[in-house]
Amino acid sequence: MRPLKVAIVHEWLSTYAGSERVLEQLIKLYPDADVFAVVDFLPERERAFLQGRKVTTSFIQRLPFAKKHFRYYLPLMPLAVEQFELGGYDLVLSSSHAVAKGVLTGPGQIHVSYVHSPIRYAWDLQSQYLEESGLRSGLKAWMVRVSLHYMRLWDTRTANGVDRFVANSTFIRRRIRKAYGRDSAIIHPPVDVAGFAGKAEKADFFLVAGRMVPYKKMPLIVEAFARMPEHRLVVIGDGPDFARCKALATPNVTLLGYQPFEVLRDHMLRARAFVFAGEEDFGIMLVEAQAAGTPLIAYGRGGALDIVKPLESSVAPTGLFFYEQDSAAIVHAVGRFIENEQAMAPQACRQNAHGFSAERFRAEIATLVAEEVALLRIGQHAVPMPQTESTQSATSTFI
Repeated sequence: MRPLKVAIVHEWLSTYAGSERVLEQLIKLYPDADVFAVVDFLPERERAFLQGRKVTTSFIQRLPFAKKHFRYYLPLMPLAVEQFELGGYDLVLSSSHAVAKGVLTGPGQIHVSYVHSPIRYAWDLQSQYLEESGLRSGLKAWMVRVSLHYMRLWDTRTANGVDRFVANSTFIRRRIRKAYGRDSAIIHPPVDVAGFAGKAEKADFFLVAGRMVPYKKMPLIVEAFARMPEHRLVVIGDGPDFARCKALATPNVTLLGYQPFEVLRDHMLRARAFVFAGEEDFGIMLVEAQAAGTPLIAYGRGGALDIVKPLESSVAPTGLFFYEQDSAAIVHAVGRFIENEQAMAPQACRQNAHGFSAERFRAEIATLVAEEVALLRIGQHAVPMPQTESTQSATSTFI
């Protein structure tokens, strides 16, 4: 029996971030696969994970100003991904947070779509996107609203071309069900657990790190620690909210800005706890903190619910939640953490992180694909239909 001919469809290549880590592991799993992307402007210094392979791009790659402003061509991206010639492939794997899942495949092919999220700004986060973009009213705002309306119609229609959806968290599984009326397996993203392994003496500070964008609510954490002058907070990262964090900072808050990996890792290993106030689709940095043996104080929504083993319901807790995005809730959570700090052992945190490794990711993807291939080869692969909780297979979820 000949090996599967595999195509991997990625959204766009402009930096090495979370979705590119998924692409990297898919390439390791299927080293002979061909890679497709809407555009490829990845800097040369970040290309090593592609293992020298050529990426097939769409016509958007050649449009004016695409290198710096390819996102402005979003209305053309559905058309762009539909032009990829994928008819000769047995297996199509799409890594999608916008349009990649909309590629065209036939009945003799298997299309597995790993969904980081249904396109956020077209679905439940449309209002937030319009607000942050200054597009609440006016002609331009209505043009964007119309464009997003047609994007939703296209996004819903193309869900029918996917044989198996895979969500990166329980949170995204619910988003997929809301948007497409389809169930999905859950396979958490690959995390470089080994990169944050190590042991260090815990120091007397709390840590927050990441890109300072509005949804991560980093100024809220700074505000909370301004109310707790007896506790030290270290903030690593840069972005649009840096100025707000700086304005709120008190002497017990240290803002380091962007730092190289070695500095971030050192702080992860030594921090008493990692504090996070955003609602993430998954939350790779939360797992990295756990790999460093550091407990989590996290907002109890989104992907964090799949990561933290909370104080209230685990014999080996690795963190705790707060449930309101305000400084008072964070102050209260820090107090609870201090009261129960000894219960959240570094070893329990490290053990928890092992369940999110790259090796585990590849194994679970390979198992899921093998199931789909077996169904197709024995002629039982049917057109997917919307499922309810009562019709879900117990084998459809990998946790």
